[in-house]
Amino acid sequence: MRIILLGAPGSGKGTQAKLLVEKYRIPQVSTGDLLREQVAAGTDLGRKAKAAMDAGQLVTDDVVLGMIQSRLAKPDAKAGFILDGFPRNIPQAQALDAMLARLGQPLQLALLVDVDTEVLLKRLTGRRTCGSCGAIYNIYFTPPKTQGKCDKCGGSLQHRSDDNEATVGKRLKVYTEQTAPLISYYKAQGKLRTARGVGKVNDIFKTISDIIEAQMRPLAGIDLGGGKPSAKAAPAKAKPAAKKPEVKKPVPVKKALKKPAPKKAAKKAPAKKPAKKKPAPKKKKAAAKPKKKK
Repeated sequence: MRIILLGAPGSGKGTQAKLLVEKYRIPQVSTGDLLREQVAAGTDLGRKAKAAMDAGQLVTDDVVLGMIQSRLAKPDAKAGFILDGFPRNIPQAQALDAMLARLGQPLQLALLVDVDTEVLLKRLTGRRTCGSCGAIYNIYFTPPKTQGKCDKCGGSLQHRSDDNEATVGKRLKVYTEQTAPLISYYKAQGKLRTARGVGKVNDIFKTISDIIEAQMRPLAGIDLGGGKPSAKAAPAKAKPAAKKPEVKKPVPVKKALKKPAPKKAAKKAPAKKPAKKKPAPKKKKAAAKPKKKK
């Protein structure tokens, strides 16, 4: 299965991506993680990305696409992948489609985790992180038992500087203007499916899993491992099996033709009975009567 996750910051798509990785055993391809890995490894793409970031510029799409292509070439991505964080706009989506088409691995599903803006604001501005163990809380939805203290280790909870209403508002505006149009883009391709991202994590995951399996089953048969749907679509040859009844139809016809044969034999039997009823002696008596008259 080849999936792209869509959703605004705070929609929870990152959490859902991790659960999908555990269930379907396919890698999550995050452009942020790829950039850090390539830079740390000092690859050609990593050096190009670092040069752009050091200059305060955005990493070019060509570099990002090159990193994604390199990642998809690894063995664990043969069965499929989950793209998270890319594309962020229509031109990137078009470039991604072209690259995946060359690789023979087109996207099969664009899954939108949909959450209302008010909920997104509370999720992002209410986030608190333990400085000791890294546990995450939310003062609106999952508050700690003791204000400002971690339930697990008692560490102090911290509020990220960029988790304020002004910064969060800007992030959501950028998403609405640049990334949200991807919803219509993938809808036009018939690949978009939507899951409400509100409620318990496991309930949301159940909804997402149902959507994925419903989408993948006709594409990849029973095996939801993605990869080569066209090869597994071969069972469509089962259609000729529907033609087998046409071969079997003549069989009952032949049997029907054989059945009348014994019936005809039964009609010949009564034909023998009239042969036994020949009144030969009666005719001789009729001939003797005129002799008495003389």
